[in-house]
Amino acid sequence: MKKLIILLLSITTGFTAIAQNDTKAKALLDEVSAKAKNYDNISIDFKYVLENTEENIKQETRGDVIMQGDKYKLNILGITRIYDGKNIYSISPEDEEVTISKGSNEDESTITPSKMLSFYKDGFTYQMDIEQNVQGRKIQFVKLTPIDSNSEIKYVLLGIDVKTKHIYRLIEIGKNSTKTTLTVNSFKTNETLSKTLFTFDQAKYKDYYINKLD
Repeated sequence: MKKLIILLLSITTGFTAIAQNDTKAKALLDEVSAKAKNYDNISIDFKYVLENTEENIKQETRGDVIMQGDKYKLNILGITRIYDGKNIYSISPEDEEVTISKGSNEDESTITPSKMLSFYKDGFTYQMDIEQNVQGRKIQFVKLTPIDSNSEIKYVLLGIDVKTKHIYRLIEIGKNSTKTTLTVNSFKTNETLSKTLFTFDQAKYKDYYINKLD
């Protein structure tokens, strides 16, 4: 779940890195980042695949997420996760449980959009990679390589729609031979959202066990 959130939030923030990188890649990533920041909100439907051929593992799932500033509502694997800017609410109907924790106390692997931007600012070098034609769309990939040699990530490939400057696909290759791929099925912006979309209403979960971690 934490890895998935990192992948999702990276779609909305774009990436910035240190100097001495590919100037074309920098220009493209700057466009992606600037465009995303201009949207009031972003709604994404996606496909998520985790593979490890050495362990004979392949898991596929679909989900959706709505983001506005630092706030988000994510639905994945039967769990709804809401961040209202202060607290994170993980709602599990199967377990009839709600886990509440403070966003400020989460570990570094769960990152809000603002943290995500600063995380990548100094975390990667980047360069232009291949361009692919995907159903008539030109997708330009940028390769991001961690500066930290101890990182669990080997590299990340970020596929950007050349026309829209939206993220189409994000592929993360881990040093443990795990490959995670997030493909955007739909990318909508500036939709009319309910004022209570990012609000947790405890009255709706009277029969649930409320687990407050903080």
